[in-house]
Amino acid sequence: MFAIRVEQVGGPEVIEGVEVPDPEPSAGELLVRVGAAGVNFIDTYQRSGLYPVPLPHHLGLEGAGTVVEVGEGVTGFAPGDRVAWADAPGSYAELAVVPAERAVPVPDGVGVDEAAAVMLQGMTAHYLTHDTFPLAPGHRCLVHAGAGGVGLLLVQLARMRGAEVFATAGTEEKRELARSTGAHHVVPYLDSSGSDFGDAVEAIAGPHALDVVYDGVGQQTFTRGLSLLRPRGTMVTFGNASGPVEAVSPLALSQGGSLYLTRPTLWHYVTDRPDLLRRAGDVLGWVRDGRLDVRIGGRLPLAEAASAHRLLEGRRTTGKVLLAP
Repeated sequence: MFAIRVEQVGGPEVIEGVEVPDPEPSAGELLVRVGAAGVNFIDTYQRSGLYPVPLPHHLGLEGAGTVVEVGEGVTGFAPGDRVAWADAPGSYAELAVVPAERAVPVPDGVGVDEAAAVMLQGMTAHYLTHDTFPLAPGHRCLVHAGAGGVGLLLVQLARMRGAEVFATAGTEEKRELARSTGAHHVVPYLDSSGSDFGDAVEAIAGPHALDVVYDGVGQQTFTRGLSLLRPRGTMVTFGNASGPVEAVSPLALSQGGSLYLTRPTLWHYVTDRPDLLRRAGDVLGWVRDGRLDVRIGGRLPLAEAASAHRLLEGRRTTGKVLLAP
């Protein structure tokens, strides 16, 4: 089969397509023919070495497809079933081995592309808005990169929860997309006069008006975001699109108003199967029912994985980027 791997860390140029033997499922595993694989920032972090992994490394964690074979002891799945997953290494491939405990059924009415596009980012938006800081009517939140894959879903779920949603986006096209998705207020990171997103938020809501900032951008936005929070507000930094956040002194949180700071990751919110099924079931159910819109911003052939990484890291995408085996 054809798969994508890296033998050394570096830029997108280290990505290579290789022919490897077809994998076989061990006990408790599914062999799945991949219909679409999701491209995520964590893939770029593993490729670059920001998140160290053993080398050589087969890229990709997320996807959806059709079960070809089930390993010994697997119950609840059979060949021909459609499944999706968010954490099976080696998903940039024609065939993937997926632990049955980490696979979820794809309901009728949800396409394979939609399922692959929404698993990691949709469940991320779910835990951020439902658990990390549970939004409720009357809350004000800021969603950075509001036209990105997670951002578009975060905006929709924050609206579902009844919050007033501020969002940032880098171009007018992206800002209009965030507005059309449901953001109440969409602002640039920096406008032509030199005012930043914090100035724009304060002009609308006043100083220290936000209950929570959801920040997947990182280095470029973190410090200014902290300054927008109300006393005992919460900074949720969950991504590093502009680079990792520098060290923060606990005293700075005290001086900012006894602020809360958390750096969550999806894996700690889906550690057991009931949590995974509940969170994925909500997200896929909302897609099926038309309550959650999934924007697929690009669908590239598997062999163009390096181009997909360049698009994502260049922040030239809206919505989700998929690879099609």
